[in-house]
Amino acid sequence: MEPVYRTCLIGCGRMGATIDDEIRGHPHRTPTLPWAHAAGVVACGRTELVAVSDIDAGKAEAIRARYGADTAYTDYREMITRERPDIVCIATRPATHCEMTIFAAENGVRGIYCEKPLACSMREADQMVDAVQTHGVKFNYGTNRRFSPLFRQMRAIVDAGDIGDVQCVAAYCGTGSAQWWHTHTADVFVNLAGDGPVRSVQGSIVVDAAAWDGMHLRADPGIEMGFVTFENGARAYWTAAAGYEFEVTGTLGKLRTLDDYHSCQWRERTEPWGIMEERAFPPAPDESATVNLLLDLAAALDSDGGTAGNMELARRSQEIIFGVIESARLGGTRVDFPMANRDLRVSRDNW
Repeated sequence: MEPVYRTCLIGCGRMGATIDDEIRGHPHRTPTLPWAHAAGVVACGRTELVAVSDIDAGKAEAIRARYGADTAYTDYREMITRERPDIVCIATRPATHCEMTIFAAENGVRGIYCEKPLACSMREADQMVDAVQTHGVKFNYGTNRRFSPLFRQMRAIVDAGDIGDVQCVAAYCGTGSAQWWHTHTADVFVNLAGDGPVRSVQGSIVVDAAAWDGMHLRADPGIEMGFVTFENGARAYWTAAAGYEFEVTGTLGKLRTLDDYHSCQWRERTEPWGIMEERAFPPAPDESATVNLLLDLAAALDSDGGTAGNMELARRSQEIIFGVIESARLGGTRVDFPMANRDLRVSRDNW
């Protein structure tokens, strides 16, 4: 019988426990539920929710009761020390992710599911990578499109070479906030471009100049334009077009999502004129991305293998976000990777 991993939740707010309530019943863009961390842990056959924590005692107790956990805590350190969980879900505001990840890694936690954004600076991200790698912790990042059936099908088509060599990935996602919104975009770029290293980033942001405090940007800026070059030659582009859709183009064809998770269009280049003709996109199974993420984490713990949203990939997509902001700070110049400036900090006062 496969082991069931003891899991604890840090943060009983929206992504940790309640987001399913607000998106249930959306006709198109909602992914298959559950989406919240706690709901995913309960639904996944490889995990059990043993305890939750939140600095608000009433909220912690309410979520404990809702999801059937044994104990509620107000101190995540006490919870980890007493419960000795295999997996910890971190669903707090971003300013706490670094310290929580390091504490969990240093105190026996074997697997971490961390909500996005990963960190508030690349210095923090580097510290998280060091802690996870030093202690052999398995890690998955909460950019859930990577684990959704639709995007998994797209990646499988790309990996099979069915659209040829990837030339570019384009995002039609509007000028939403860099950390709160476009961390998803950056991970889709990395995923559909093949998960390889980034060579450089260039871009511009929308932010009040008064929000800058030295190397600290006290706002989550909009990204109005961005350009990413990968070492394998693929490019990725941010556009200001509204919606939440992506297109990956190769030498033999292209894939284009419609209404985010709703569907995908596959067009194939035909001879002799290179006309693009529609091809049937394979049906995607009705699966929860959150449950898939947890199953992937459990499988890595089973075999001491890797995860699909590992710490290096999380740092890579996070660095793309900081690279765009650093490029804008420097007047729009190209920023080569790895970024020299690891101390640029992006965080709002309520983070």
